[in-house]
Amino acid sequence: MNYYNEIKTELIKNEAYKQVKDYSKNRHDLETYYNVGKLLIEAQGGEERSKYGNKLIKEYSKKLSEELGKGYSTTNLKYMRQFYLLSRKGQRAADRLT
Repeated sequence: MNYYNEIKTELIKNEAYKQVKDYSKNRHDLETYYNVGKLLIEAQGGEERSKYGNKLIKEYSKKLSEELGKGYSTTNLKYMRQFYLLSRKGQRAADRLT
């Protein structure tokens, strides 16, 4: 038995597993951002009214940051809204990753 090759094989399998795990996490993140963007548009009364809905995003940002911690800034929520708007015309981004 060649122990070096066995060890190398185990390490290569582990690296491959990490890549699959990262892919699944990224896919889930994109799906979440898409869904949050969609919900923000709906909460603001639709796409046309969403342009004027920054007050709502500021309110949600403050509440989410207080309850869930960092990462929910007004800017991030606006990015999620924009991501939804850009993605909805075609296939959802998470579906494109398969």
